[in-house]
Amino acid sequence: MNCPNCLQNELKVVDSRDVEDGIRRRRECLGCGYRFTTYERIQPTAVYVIKKDGRREEWSKDKLLGGLHKALEKRPMPVGTVDKLADEIEAELVETGRAEISSSAVGDKVMEKLKSIDNIAYIRFASVYRKFTDVTEFKEMVDKLIGRPEPDTRSQLPLLLDTEIKKAKRSKSHDTATIR
Repeated sequence: MNCPNCLQNELKVVDSRDVEDGIRRRRECLGCGYRFTTYERIQPTAVYVIKKDGRREEWSKDKLLGGLHKALEKRPMPVGTVDKLADEIEAELVETGRAEISSSAVGDKVMEKLKSIDNIAYIRFASVYRKFTDVTEFKEMVDKLIGRPEPDTRSQLPLLLDTEIKKAKRSKSHDTATIR
């Protein structure tokens, strides 16, 4: 590394701190005394997704997030669920240590995660991912879901808060009383 001021390569590190996704270092040039900051970030090895038609495409977390957002759209999920799911899926794929991952492995991993948290999101994603050609295939998948226990929804936000439910009940009983 060279000094951005005088281009000399003799530098010393004055201060070093961990930051969100790397290390921040304050450096000083031993030639001119100029101080500057550098940021060091770990650059993960590139992971490529092998598409069904054989094309190779660099991994994109944004594409994963887009698919998850569409599947979970208007579902009662806690804030941050989509990001957490994407992080989990990405971590599991990176942990395999492979430089290339098939798109079907990614899709299967997404379906596995969605199936464990929300049946509707699972069906939405599967209907696009599996490219159902007729209603019969779709019905078979729904029938398989009906035969298994519901996912644990305790972590989901309720559609109405308890205070809203009580308020609605009070206003309903008030409305009934005034009609009589």
